[in-house]
Amino acid sequence: MKHLVSIADLSRDDAIKILDTAERLDALTEQGAKKLPTLRGRTVVNLFYEDSTRTRLSFELAAKRLSADVITFSAKGSSVSKGESLKDTALTLQAMGADAVVVRHNASGAAHQLAHTGWIDAGIINAGDGTHEHPTQALLDAYTLRDALTKDRGEALGAGLDGITVGIVGDVLHSRVARSNIRLLHKLGAHVVVIGPPTLMPVGIDKWPCEVRYDIDGALPSLDAIMMLRVQQERMNGSFFPSSEEYSRMFGLNRSRAARLPQHAIVLHPGPMNRGMEITAEVADSHRSVITQQVANGVTVRMAVLYLLVGGDSVD
Repeated sequence: MKHLVSIADLSRDDAIKILDTAERLDALTEQGAKKLPTLRGRTVVNLFYEDSTRTRLSFELAAKRLSADVITFSAKGSSVSKGESLKDTALTLQAMGADAVVVRHNASGAAHQLAHTGWIDAGIINAGDGTHEHPTQALLDAYTLRDALTKDRGEALGAGLDGITVGIVGDVLHSRVARSNIRLLHKLGAHVVVIGPPTLMPVGIDKWPCEVRYDIDGALPSLDAIMMLRVQQERMNGSFFPSSEEYSRMFGLNRSRAARLPQHAIVLHPGPMNRGMEITAEVADSHRSVITQQVANGVTVRMAVLYLLVGGDSVD
């Protein structure tokens, strides 16, 4: 497989191979191998048309840890701000000999366009396109879940997430993270429960591989993990709920709600967080939270994706 544009690009075995590779890379790091020669002589371009902190930095660090040459390209400080098209930017990167392009774009389908138009021969990795998908975020979330929930149960290396129930709460309508997570978690055997107000649910979600609920309190006791989504007000052009206070009262994760989760349950958030809205600071910083682990795991998982797609190996 040359590109990772969507979770649909991966079979269950492909996804597990990425998670297993990340686990082996993590073990090497713990043994003191801070840098591997795998991608020496390869060029990885981070092509970001939207602001990003965690994703951009983790891809940059992942490529550097694999000894790749890294070019970080921000649209705001480039010819894009002068009107250069995506095609012309791709042709420029092709002329420069890019081996992989990590692209984040505000238009859904931009990564697919780069991967399938023939403008560039490089492997394309989708780092988030509009409200479509964010596949590496879903992979790092699955890795975090597997590490926190299944490893301690003694399951064999390479196991998926069979039998686990994961709640995804909040602004599903605008969330590319939710779309990728629902598809990947289902593929790995988890039962996914999507929770939020009807106004923040996509049309046709009843046909997605998940259970849909509009009340968070009744779902809490059955969850092994809960993922709180940021309310993406910058993508909203209307009123989707009465007020921030009302949203927090109905769907926010606070101490009393966290106490209703099973004792082993964990709390995730893809970031950035609106502390005090979808999650309180007390819960975000609690012993249940694996939010900082998600950030750390992002580097390892993205190393695995680059290793498999660019380093000569394949997930096919």
